Parts: sequence; structure tokens; C-alpha cells
Amino acid sequence: MQHELLAVTQNWKAHFNTYHYSGDWTVFPLRTPDGTDSIFAELAGASCFLDHPNMKLFPSIKQFTDGLPCEIMSVRLLNLAAGSVIKEHRDVELAFEKGEARLHIPLKTSNQVEFYVNSERVVMAEGECWYINANLPHRVTNNSTSDRIHLVIDCKVNAWLQDVILTSNIIAHAPDEMRDPELLKQMIVSLRSQNTTAASQLADSLQQEYDNLIPS
Repeated sequence: MQHELLAVTQNWKAHFNTYHYSGDWTVFPLRTPDGTDSIFAELAGASCFLDHPNMKLFPSIKQFTDGLPCEIMSVRLLNLAAGSVIKEHRDVELAFEKGEARLHIPLKTSNQVEFYVNSERVVMAEGECWYINANLPHRVTNNSTSDRIHLVIDCKVNAWLQDVILTSNIIAHAPDEMRDPELLKQMIVSLRSQNTTAASQLADSLQQEYDNLIPS
């Protein structure tokens, strides 16, 4: 993916909402609503998501996304230029608990990039795949002297993705004020089955949330 990225020197599109950032934040669409030439991860009235012609430039990304056993929606490259800032914001309803997950794969980054979710710093290294709850407040500052480029994939949560996320080695949790009780219950059961200290602690925390949502 990094090798193919070197050949892309044009057709990056500026993010439309300058209220949410300062500096230079650009998008290279790879899969969009109906395959349109759009930077939006969602588009009202779109019936499906299709590969954008740009995807032909990234056969490695095409192979990777085709191999994911879950429904893929939007696929984009997001480039935050050196010295630029994405201001704190929320992508409403975009969360694992609500049936959709946003995956981040850093292709070009450094330890001077500061990514915060719900006021907690998340350090993502090149080549790793991270899920973040985009429904929570998050912000990014690129303090480095080079661009930070992430492959960002939005997908539908199914049994496979739920298992991957809940059995990952690193489990982080921040409460979502509108968590669905039924999915919450499924998460608790899955975590209990792992029989690890970290999973049990998270299950206990989720159990408290569930008990508060469901009247006794």
C-alpha cells in the first residue's frame, strides 16, 4: 500500500468543512456511495457503495478490502498535512455499538501525530489496524514535518467483526450514552467467554451500563 501511495500525486480533494480543521486535510476516495466522485463517507439517497475509479490505482487495498468478511461501505485515504489540525468533533451514529465500525490503518505517520478519542490519546503505528468509536469526541494534531495518511474503512458490524474487535489484545472502552441494550448484552456474553482479566473487567463495566439501562 505504501509503495502504491508514492504514485498518487494528484486528485486529492480538500475536505469541504473547514470549520472542523485548520491547515490542509485532503481526501482520496476509493469506495463511495454509488461509486460517485465524492469525499463523503455517506450520501443521502445512496442505495449502495461501489468502488471509485481511483481504486484501480491501489490493487493492494482492493485485495485487502475484498478479503474482509463483512460489508464494506466507504473506503478513503485521509491526508492530514504537517502542522494541520482536525478539531474535536463527533461522527454521529458511527460506532460499533450502533452497527457500523470505522477502521483506521496508518500508511504514513509518526509519533508526533496526536490522535485523541474522548480525551484519551490513541497511538497508531504504520500497518496496524485500529477501530475507533467515531461517535465519541475525537481530534488530531499533526505536529510532525510530514503528511499523516490513513486508510479509513467504514464497514457494517457482523458476527465476524464483532468477534475480532471483542477478542483483540488491546481493549479500550469509553461509554456511549445511547448504547443499544441488546448489543450491549451480546458484548458482555462474548467478553465473559474470553476468560481473561482485561475482558472480565470490561464486561463488569458494561454490565453496570446494562443494569442502568434495564429497569430491575
